[in-house]
This record gives sequence, structure tokens and C-alpha cells, in this order.
Amino acid sequence: MIKKVKPVFNKSIFWDTDFDKLDYDKYHRFVIERVFSHGDVADIRNCRRYYGDELIREVLLTIKFLPESSMYLAAAVIDEPVEKFRCYKIRQSNPTLLPY
Repeated sequence: MIKKVKPVFNKSIFWDTDFDKLDYDKYHRFVIERVFSHGDVADIRNCRRYYGDELIREVLLTIKFLPESSMYLAAAVIDEPVEKFRCYKIRQSNPTLLPY
């Protein structure tokens, strides 16, 4: 079995965790969400190389929250309309929430 090389992410994305002990495979949903919420283009590229587009698509379509600008970027990256995103549907069903 080939061991994957850990991607290089900006440590500020994971400000509230012990970055050096973060298990990228066990906590893949957390990592992908954080990278798309707080990462830059290089971080997103590294994330796609490590996890692959299929896993990223699965995670992004089912997470509860993404900032609006990140949601539209994620939609472009995985080539899906924002209407398919769970976070978009939640935002639409709660119109009184303030945008972040």
C-alpha cells in the first residue's frame, strides 16, 4: 500500500487544533470544510490532490455551513449548482439569519 504524502496547508486554517497531530484521513470532513472555508487557492489545490474530487464533492454537498463566497467557489470547483449544497438549502430555509 502506498502511503500518501500529507498536503501542505496554511497552519492558520487550523488555528484551534494541534496542527501537527491532525489526522488528515480520520478527520477528512473537518479538513475539507476548513480548507474551503478559510484556505486560499493553493490550499484548495493541495486538498484536491490529496483527497480527490469525488470525496471532496461528497463532503461539500453535505456540510451544514460554508460562507457564501466559499460556497460559490466550491460550486465552481466541483462543477455543481449551489442549489445542490445542503448549506445553501439551510440558508434558504432560514432567511432571517444574518449573512456571515
